[in-house]
Amino acid sequence: MFIDIACSQKKKYNQNAYGDFFASNRFPNMNRVVAVLSDGLGSGIKANILACMTSTMLLKFMESHSDIEKSCEIIMNSLPVCKVRGISYSTFSAIDCFEDGKAKIVEEGNPDFIWIRNGEVLKPEYQTIQSKDFKNRKMKVYNIKLEKYDRIIFCSDGATQVAMGTKEYPLGLERNGLIKIILRKLEADPEISSKDLSEFLVKQIEFIAPKRELKDDTSILSIYCRDPRESLIFTGPPFHSEKDSFYAKTFMEFNGKKAISGGTTANIISRELNIPVVADMSTNRGKLPGLLKMEGVDLVTEGILTLTKTLEYLRMGESENDAARTLMNFLLDSDVISFLVGAQMNKAHYDPNLPIEIEIRKNIIKQMAKVLEEKYLKKVEVQFI
Repeated sequence: MFIDIACSQKKKYNQNAYGDFFASNRFPNMNRVVAVLSDGLGSGIKANILACMTSTMLLKFMESHSDIEKSCEIIMNSLPVCKVRGISYSTFSAIDCFEDGKAKIVEEGNPDFIWIRNGEVLKPEYQTIQSKDFKNRKMKVYNIKLEKYDRIIFCSDGATQVAMGTKEYPLGLERNGLIKIILRKLEADPEISSKDLSEFLVKQIEFIAPKRELKDDTSILSIYCRDPRESLIFTGPPFHSEKDSFYAKTFMEFNGKKAISGGTTANIISRELNIPVVADMSTNRGKLPGLLKMEGVDLVTEGILTLTKTLEYLRMGESENDAARTLMNFLLDSDVISFLVGAQMNKAHYDPNLPIEIEIRKNIIKQMAKVLEEKYLKKVEVQFI
């Protein structure tokens, strides 16, 4: 079972910094995911620093295999209190989840998480831990067992309190209002990814806000338990050309989505398996070469230029409408990504007319794998051939 996790956020209107902070990490060798969503007091830079501090500390505790319950209790008892408002400087939700479904969730101050199974909202039991130092501060601790296709939604109170004081929402959207939006979306699109669901919910909350101006920072953390979406990317000619046929067949027999990055690589597969490769003239957009078409392959792009730009887009989180965006979306729509990287040097890499910043294929893939693992929580395997 794969744990698909994503967080979408929107700043308070007219603010330059997020007052909420999300941090997470995946441990492929342990089939484990940890994540924290913290809401800093107020908004702007101060709130961002407070939320960042809380999330980072909690994540470090959990990464070091400290018990999540004890870690959160230490944080709860350590957070200072605002002298003016008399409340904690930040609130948080944290989850430690394994792919066998075992999960522990701890919440302090944030809205109660939403657990959906087969279109029904579950109401799990929890243990309350009262702070020894602050009477108005307590944690809820849940030990739950997730099943395939379960959904977990965490949010900051900007989501549940949106439009508070309006005629339609005198008490804000509230948790029940958010649940209704989620259930309607899941009924219309049962297999929607965590990324798409979290983005959709943030947009809906912004739409509800008067004049579409959010009065508080808003974050949605979405978790989806499902079968992994696997993909294979073949780039670069194999070092031993006599193995071209073997790797071409290995690639085409892969049970999942397939992509080729590189004209030479595409030609090798075309030659070995007698499958024509043709240009798709409708995709000539921007400065990059357009896409190619090959039967049985989901995506075929040019090589080094497109890979370099894709890596840039993955790092920035932004993209232009070109082939690199298509490859980036292909990668982000996958959970388990395998790269077959040919080790034979291509003389085109040393063309003096190419931009100086272009790196050798191996290094680009290594960097791309690191970004996909650390920033996007993907499982990545790289095989040099």
